[in-house]
Amino acid sequence: MSATLLLAGAAARWATRAQFFCSGFIFATWGVHIPTVKLHYGINEAELGLAMLAAGGGALLGLTQAGRWIGRHGARRTTAACGTVYALLLAALVAMPGYAALLALLALFGVMTSVFDVAINTDAAQLEAQSQGHLMSSMHGMFSLGGMIGAATGSAALAAGIAPALHLACVAIANALVIGTAAAFMLPGQLTRSPSPEAGFQLPRGVLLVLGALAALGLIAEGAIYDWSVLYMHQELGSPQEQAALAYASFSAAMAAARFGGDALRARFASASLLRASACLAAASMALVLLTSTPWIALLGFAGVGVGFANIVPVLFSAAAQVPGMAPARGIAAVAAAAYLGFMAGPPVIGFLAEVSSLTSALYLVVAFAAALALSAGRVGSRR
Repeated sequence: MSATLLLAGAAARWATRAQFFCSGFIFATWGVHIPTVKLHYGINEAELGLAMLAAGGGALLGLTQAGRWIGRHGARRTTAACGTVYALLLAALVAMPGYAALLALLALFGVMTSVFDVAINTDAAQLEAQSQGHLMSSMHGMFSLGGMIGAATGSAALAAGIAPALHLACVAIANALVIGTAAAFMLPGQLTRSPSPEAGFQLPRGVLLVLGALAALGLIAEGAIYDWSVLYMHQELGSPQEQAALAYASFSAAMAAARFGGDALRARFASASLLRASACLAAASMALVLLTSTPWIALLGFAGVGVGFANIVPVLFSAAAQVPGMAPARGIAAVAAAAYLGFMAGPPVIGFLAEVSSLTSALYLVVAFAAALALSAGRVGSRR
């Protein structure tokens, strides 16, 4: 019986890792094809920023319902439903009849992204609680690994001349199949349901407000890298698109490596110290990216940014899931809402600033936000 439970626990952990991997793969594929979307619909940086704002708005809307949905249906069923839709929406990115339809698609894409994200983080928090160890950083490492492989395969598809529509459709179908299959092996739904699923979304207060503010600072900067790094390499440094896609791959690969070692760091160092050091590294690395005109040095800089941002969200989400008197899904959703406000605001603000100045100048906001996170890290306290 104990051996069966051990096997079931191992299967549940790997199933959740697979969900994080798919989440990163899908998001990276969108990132690689941002220049494709810009060209396909004939839009400028400001209009592209508005499209990202639509996705961010949808994500924020999804977060207001995530706790309720997970409380009622459990993380497993929510993951299966929202994750499958999230994957399949990729196939429509370059199939919309016009810009307005693209905005609607990206809004729905954002809703599915955020609910899927809260569901898999809730499941990971429950697994971490059951094991009485640190798992969250390595789970997010799978997201970054998925991002790295998604960006690398996207770059290879562009280099091979594969039509973007075909590439997007293949990625969509493959990830939908993996998400649906892996969901069957996740924790039973009753372990992640809430005793009061009818309760609505709660704005972060107290400890959750502090965690949310720090997460917002991190995701403002991290989201800017996801959404603008490929275009920066392509437009500002003159790299061909297949090489420019390596900016995302470099960032994601370094982040994945750092996250797989992050659980050991979380066990050894206080959260405030780890967050402060991480944010300082991210700020310095991003400054290097913007000061160099050499593509390979910029790629090294993006890798440094990835290491710097690697453990910020895992630390904060894990802390949100352990707030006394709060169901893990609701704690994560509350902090994620504040984080997604940053994630939603950062990329379009950079787009508008790039329109009136340059993308290089606009990306100095990443340096500023990382520095602000370093200065504010002491608010987390000394918790390990």
